[in-house]
Amino acid sequence: MDRAELAALDAGRGAVALGGFRALAVRGADAERFLQDLLTADVGVLRPGEATPSLLLGPTGRIRAELHVLRREGGYLVLQRRDQPRPIGELLGPYVLSSDVLLEETPPPPLLGVPSPRRWRFVAPGEPDLVPVSPAALEAWRIRSGIPRFPVDLDEDSLPAEGGLDDGVTIAPDKGCYLGQESVARVRRGHPTRVVLALRAARPVEPGSPVEAGGETVGVVTSADVEGGDDVALLVRVRWGARAAELSAGDVLLRRP
Repeated sequence: MDRAELAALDAGRGAVALGGFRALAVRGADAERFLQDLLTADVGVLRPGEATPSLLLGPTGRIRAELHVLRREGGYLVLQRRDQPRPIGELLGPYVLSSDVLLEETPPPPLLGVPSPRRWRFVAPGEPDLVPVSPAALEAWRIRSGIPRFPVDLDEDSLPAEGGLDDGVTIAPDKGCYLGQESVARVRRGHPTRVVLALRAARPVEPGSPVEAGGETVGVVTSADVEGGDDVALLVRVRWGARAAELSAGDVLLRRP
């Protein structure tokens, strides 16, 4: 793994091409209201050129899509990783009904994504001091940073709180109603049934490996930094009741960073 790329990502200077994303333009007089009613983030506060992470949830609060929403002159651009189960245009289409909203799939724009743990920004190529980074470097940085993503560490049965996504940005705490809001509110009064943990191991562990506590399988390894040497970063999804237990994957002890 290129250490310069990882260092650039740590410093907020890593730039990612958007070829791995699908893009959906959302335009029309009702575009803002339409997205506000469906997505978890507050897209109404965005100024042109600003972006926010967001989710589309189902009626029971399970994750259906993880997104970046970029405000542009005349509307919005919704960016979604291509490895997600269903395209965002397919998911949003049934809700258009009589709204003055046009959804149009479009090639990803000629922008670069600059990742950070809470919010990406999107810039034109040529901005100074940026370092191009590969998808492999981005994935290693994500795992080392303990950032879960859908559908790798979170699945279609996951609630946002499992991955710490009820963070005041991805899910706006004070906006009006949105799809799945009641379920999000209920979880805030309690806890999810599962949780994603950032852990470490002294040697490589394969994604998909069972995670055990006290001889019982309580979860699964969802992501692993395969080039971590003797300090391998992992993300594991376990039952809520096992979150503080001593965990292992086979004969490999998993430890907190």
